[in-house]
Amino acid sequence: MIEVYYMEDDENIATAVKEYLCRKGYEVFTFRTLESGKKALEHHIPSLALIDWNMPDGRGNNFCRWIRSRWKELPIIFLTVREDTRDIISGFEYGADDYVTKPFELEVLYSRIHALLRRAGNVQGRYLSCGSISIDKNKTAVYCGEEEITVSQSEYQLLQYLMENKGKTVTRERLLTQIWDNNGNYVNDNTLTVTMKRLREKLHHPSCLKTIRSFGYRMEEDGI
Repeated sequence: MIEVYYMEDDENIATAVKEYLCRKGYEVFTFRTLESGKKALEHHIPSLALIDWNMPDGRGNNFCRWIRSRWKELPIIFLTVREDTRDIISGFEYGADDYVTKPFELEVLYSRIHALLRRAGNVQGRYLSCGSISIDKNKTAVYCGEEEITVSQSEYQLLQYLMENKGKTVTRERLLTQIWDNNGNYVNDNTLTVTMKRLREKLHHPSCLKTIRSFGYRMEEDGI
């Protein structure tokens, strides 16, 4: 399923775009503020982001910069009124891939989205995120906010497995089997404890990485 996050404060436009794209088989989530869109992105990465240039709590360029600092390949399309077009054209260093000028035909927007997704490929499956932590699986890279964190192979595999099972408690036995035993490395339980301790320190002790006492660990969004 192709997922689209759409930042738009005009309810009529947002509804029309959502209904049209849903008929095309997309799943569309609309956000009335950039802040609500930001929180959604920290929880889950969609296939594409549509961002209105002028939002009640800021401009799309700053929001785009924030996205690019964490997910460099996420497809982004700006939606803008005609008088803002010059700013966008002269400032594609913001990181957007394309823009569509309001008012627009829904068919035109759909064709731009379809073309961009065809070029970008499956970006949605590339990234994992939880709170301030994100993983770029293509690069085997870990980020805490905008900072790239150097981790060992076992630390990376531990973090990736927990993030792939975000919201679920994973037992210590399961982690030992998946990360070490499957690779032919038979280690004792203390190895997991030490690896987790080092990983937490490198990630600045993130609140989203929970210890479930006497059981295991869980990646969980703050406030859940």
